This record gives sequence, C-alpha cells and structure tokens, in this order.
Amino acid sequence: MRRLLCVLILGASVLGIGAAHASPPDPSNPAGRMLGAVLPVHAARHHQGANNLQYHGGPVEHTNTVYAIYWVPPGYSVSSGYESLINRYFSDVAADSGKTSNVYYTGTQYYDGSGSVKYSSSFGGWAVDTHAVTSGCRDSYTSVCVTDAQIQSEIRAVASANGWSTDPSTEFFMFTAKGIGSCSGSSCAFSYYCAYHSWSGSGSSVLLYANMPYADTVPNACDAGYHPNSDDADATINVTSHEHNETITDEQGNAWYDNAGYEDGDKCAWNFGSVNGSSNQSINGHPYILQLEYSNADQGCVQSGL
Repeated sequence: MRRLLCVLILGASVLGIGAAHASPPDPSNPAGRMLGAVLPVHAARHHQGANNLQYHGGPVEHTNTVYAIYWVPPGYSVSSGYESLINRYFSDVAADSGKTSNVYYTGTQYYDGSGSVKYSSSFGGWAVDTHAVTSGCRDSYTSVCVTDAQIQSEIRAVASANGWSTDPSTEFFMFTAKGIGSCSGSSCAFSYYCAYHSWSGSGSSVLLYANMPYADTVPNACDAGYHPNSDDADATINVTSHEHNETITDEQGNAWYDNAGYEDGDKCAWNFGSVNGSSNQSINGHPYILQLEYSNADQGCVQSGL
C-alpha cells in the first residue's frame, strides 16, 4: 500500500491523494505505522505511481504463513459463507504454491539480501473472536470504530490464546464484522482505505498484520462488483490479495516500492485484466476475482507469471 505519514495525511486534500511520497514512514508514528491504504474504487484507479519498483534494503518474506482472525462481537455478523470462503482462499493459495498461474508468482522476482521471494505460502489456521468491541475512534460510516492499536492488541491476544507465534514469515489478517469501522490516526475505513497492512515491533518477534474491514459495509467504496462465489467475501478477498502480496514484497515498509511510494499492489489496484464472467483467477480449481500485481519484468500489471 502507499506509504503515508500521519502528519502528511492531515494536510492532504480529500482522501489524502497528495500525501504519497517515496520516503518510508516515520517509525515513531503513533498511529501504528500504517504504510498506506487500498484506496476506495473511485480514488485508486487514477493513482498507480511511477516507474518500476525499487529496492530499499529491507526484508521480504521468502516463505509465508497466514492466520485469519474474524472479530465478530455479539450483535454483529458476517455473511453465511464469509469465513469459509476466505479460509478456502488462503488454503487454495497455499495449495498452488510454486505455480506460475496466478498473481502470487509475480512476487518471485523481488528479493532482499538473503535471496528471492518464493511462492511458498501456508495457511496456519483461523479463529473467531467474539470479544466485545468498544469504540475507540469515529468514522463517517459506522457507529463503532476501532483504532489500529485496538487491532494490534486483539491480534496479539488471539495469537497468544491459540499458541500462534509472531515472526518475520508470519502474517495475521484481522477481518472485522460488517458495520465495524476503523481508523489509523485520522485515516478511516471506507472513506480513505479498504484495507492496509503494517507491522509492530522488530526482529524475530515482529508482528506483521493486515486490517481487513468488511468490504461490503460500503460496497460502492470497496467492492468492484464481481462475485464469483456469490458472497460478500469475494470483495474482501480481492483486497486481501493486495495486502498479502504487499506484505510478501515489502513487509516492513522498507523493501520494494516505486519512486512515488507505491507497492506492487498499489500500482494495479482495481485493475482486473481479463475477466471471464465474474472471475479472473482459478486457484486450486476455485474461482476468484483478484486485482493484478505489478511486475518489474513486464513493466506493468500482470495476471499470472511475471
């Protein structure tokens, strides 16, 4: 996602479009080091950065393990297939590891000092979190809003309860229920972002995570309109792919991004290439709609391979 400094966001125009620059985020950012955002549909289609991605010296994920957390407090809900479809998606991405037939293989051209990214993903597990939610912020669309700090705290609590460790090869996706908003600093779900990824801590115990609001809380902001599995999960899976691929290639905001600060997912946001009916990807034999990913080798957005 685009790198954004909280102080820059405050001075930016509506949706903060002008705030993206190549310099990495300030590590002392109290908002939780939000690297940026999957901008809403109407905003992102005209902002794809500039030139190829450049390497800035930080780590990439050579292999990755994913955990899914569904925060569904009492009084809130998700669609009937939401959890099972997202779990199937992560399992399918893992099952097709090493194949060149989907967007994940694109990341294998990027590297750090220890070598290149491998398309080698695994799904570690999932949990439903029914802990009551307390509003810690205010947004434009919901009556309950959680902060980035609350997201981090909830992830750590669920991970600890399940014996899941944090490390530089593991990412936690926090999926909040329909109608729950969130903010990182002054930037909030649905008005500024549809999802973002970030990190907390450092070294061998670093927490890599993604904040995944329920996309169809505000469909005209975060849903492209394709539903190959006839469920709200389809919209969330698209932005999940964006965050997963960006964490792989730029886990802590100091690896791969272009000279305007855009990561591989940002440069192709809401670009789906060739769509067959309502899907553009077949992963482990199942249909999905996923945005394209940026390939330096092709100097453009690609649907599979490099």
